[in-house]
Amino acid sequence: MNTPRAAWLLAGPALAVILLFFFLPVCAALALSLTDFDLYALASLKNLRFVGLDNYLQLLRTPLFWKALANTFIFVAAGVPLSIAASLGAALLINSRLAWFKPMFRTVFFAPVVTSMVAVAVIWRYLYHTRYGVINYVLDSLGLQPLDWLGDPHFAMPAIILFAVWKNFGYNMIIFLAGLQCIPGDLYEAAELDGARRFAMLRHITLPALAPTMFMVSLLTMTGYFQLFAEPYVMTQGGPLQSTVSVLYFMYEQGFKWWNLGRATAVAFVLFVLMFGVTLLQLRFAGRGLEE
Repeated sequence: MNTPRAAWLLAGPALAVILLFFFLPVCAALALSLTDFDLYALASLKNLRFVGLDNYLQLLRTPLFWKALANTFIFVAAGVPLSIAASLGAALLINSRLAWFKPMFRTVFFAPVVTSMVAVAVIWRYLYHTRYGVINYVLDSLGLQPLDWLGDPHFAMPAIILFAVWKNFGYNMIIFLAGLQCIPGDLYEAAELDGARRFAMLRHITLPALAPTMFMVSLLTMTGYFQLFAEPYVMTQGGPLQSTVSVLYFMYEQGFKWWNLGRATAVAFVLFVLMFGVTLLQLRFAGRGLEE
């Protein structure tokens, strides 16, 4: 048996599974987005009509969709840098010579990643409580005015961003920690002999060496943060005044509240196109940076 045929024979089962459970559902969803599939079509397929691009055009005319899109971009633009900064800071702390009992810190920082999103979101709702929350208690102890974190449109999205950063930074911390441990120690020893200080070593050795890791972490974090749903669903239900409605939350309401499954599928493909476009831009700028 020649090598190409053997390779296809070995990869065939995996490719068949991918075709059956990924490509075919994606194609079916794309076809569904071109119809008016709703509750009546669930009762009888005779009520199903082909509407072409009408679902996509209706989205462009829906103010709530643009509001959800703006909220999602705000969440990504603020949450991704904060998450990366927290992850890198925690990795540098654990990897430093001054850190003691490193396994405990790795466990504590990574624990939020493996906990249930719904469970910790409910806990954070109580932390943000206007009268009984710990955060407002601390603010009141410091002589500051307590805030209505989840009831004020100006603070609801920042509250969700802080929660999401706390929940997710531990995963990226592990990746950064692996990248830091791959940097040769000889570079730091040579820099110390030359009289370089810690900030100079961070700027000229650590960050350039972590550039590929930084790109991968930013890409993974960005794609994950675009899929904002559980946090507003559990903590604010999209409020107040639709200030935390995300694209996925809007898709959920269209599909499972109003049973406009065709329009909900169109939202999913619009989000995919946006994520794909942002990823291409990130690849282009990251490629230039790595070449330099």
